[in-house]
Amino acid sequence: MMREFNVTGICVPNMHYMVDISEKVEKIFKMVESAKYFTINRGRQYGKTTTIGRLRKRLSDDGNYICVSISFQYATRRMFADEEGFCQGFLNTIVDTMEINDPEEARKWADKSVTDMKLLSKFITNLCRNSPKRIVLIIDESDEASNNDLFVQFLKMLRDKYLFRNAGDDFTFHSVILAGVYDVRNLKQKLILTGEYSPNEGESAMNSPWNIAVDFNIDMSFSAKEIETMLVEYENDYHTGMNISEIAQEMRFYTNGYPYLVSRICVLIELELDRNWTLEGVQQAIKLILEERSTLFDDLIKKIEESRELSNLLYDLTIGRFQYPYNVDNPVMNLGIMFGFLTKGKDGLQIHNRIYEIRIADYFVSKNLSAWREQDIAQSPAYEIIKNNVFDMELCLKKFKKHYAEIYTDKDRKFLERDGKLLFLTFLKPLINGRGFYHFESETRDYGKIDLVIDFLKQQFILEMKLWYGDSRHEDAYDQLAGYLKSKNIDRGYLLTFDFRKNGDDSFTESQWIEWDGCQIFDVVLRVGRMN
Repeated sequence: MMREFNVTGICVPNMHYMVDISEKVEKIFKMVESAKYFTINRGRQYGKTTTIGRLRKRLSDDGNYICVSISFQYATRRMFADEEGFCQGFLNTIVDTMEINDPEEARKWADKSVTDMKLLSKFITNLCRNSPKRIVLIIDESDEASNNDLFVQFLKMLRDKYLFRNAGDDFTFHSVILAGVYDVRNLKQKLILTGEYSPNEGESAMNSPWNIAVDFNIDMSFSAKEIETMLVEYENDYHTGMNISEIAQEMRFYTNGYPYLVSRICVLIELELDRNWTLEGVQQAIKLILEERSTLFDDLIKKIEESRELSNLLYDLTIGRFQYPYNVDNPVMNLGIMFGFLTKGKDGLQIHNRIYEIRIADYFVSKNLSAWREQDIAQSPAYEIIKNNVFDMELCLKKFKKHYAEIYTDKDRKFLERDGKLLFLTFLKPLINGRGFYHFESETRDYGKIDLVIDFLKQQFILEMKLWYGDSRHEDAYDQLAGYLKSKNIDRGYLLTFDFRKNGDDSFTESQWIEWDGCQIFDVVLRVGRMN
């Protein structure tokens, strides 16, 4: 049977092309060997279930472990009705999971007399004391039950047994692994976010029944080298002639190794783009991803709309108004990281990947575009800016300047100072929609400045947007843009500056081409303070 790329459910080596994650699995195995209890919490479709499947095989191959792996994804209401329902549901789930491959071991877990947590604790003690092998418990989709008091009691029981075991006073699971989106150490945060719990005055939202868990710091994203391992397997079957290293690096560049997004690009190239394994093919796949509905993006937008604080944070990071240093005590930042929307970059908090960044920016742009339409503001003249599939960026900026002046009023000043960049993206988006996209160069950001890379069919434009901080700083922007253009082997770029001074000299013409350090730069200054 020929293998295929997979984005639904667990990946199986003989059925699917897979990234080689053996090094990651080996690191997790070492944690199990050391009898650690821990949580694998990552964003949706981040490869948790596939990783657990590979870990189970590693434990089985070792020969010293019995792996009890279950999922709470399809747990019934009856299981959480009372203690007896939970205890029997827990044991029955184990029996159902194990009896296919190890019916003899499965029978050891079938005990109808276990009707409360105390009896379940004794049952686990006896089973682990008498087992010839170390027993490892893995619970996938554990956060499906994390808002249930019985599950919290169960975790407290496991925690107590762990502590007693380490003191030599009990027998229990050698290692326990919980997997899900939410870290069970943040149970109260989940309940508060979903409106299921309101803390009392002075009550901490951070206490946990799972404070014995060690940190899980293994990077589950795919590096370019790891992506290559999957493409090599595919190339060995189909001989497309792709440049494997180049394609892997391009996928990593846009996805930051997010497992679902890497695999989705591969699926689209294979099934929708006639196996166009080129850089252009990767970008075409990204365009399709940006336009499609999926549970991954549905969850992203849902979380944005549910939390004003998270929405504001994502807006600031995406549109580029502020740079935030990561703060370990900031619950909103930690939620964004837990969901997989954010990551801790070397210069502060960042959107996890460029595809997320574009999707989030498009969301805010669409909200702003709706507001424009309500005010009957004319849309950008695509028929003038795009001719014969050639995009005229110089004309685009001139038209935007005119458009910007037409919508400016004194009462809008505060909004324009804060969101002028959003207005340009709102102007740009309808022009490139369907034939191009943009992304931000987060590595080059600082306060008040953002580099925007715009891809339109086979054209690419580098645009720097900044605020006016004086003539010398404006010349610094020339230096920065020229340096970035050279790093990309491009000799032409664009600079868009928002100037909100009420008064100022005219030492800079408002729109001009200049030559700077061997590069051609089209310099556009919007002197907002003197437009009306």
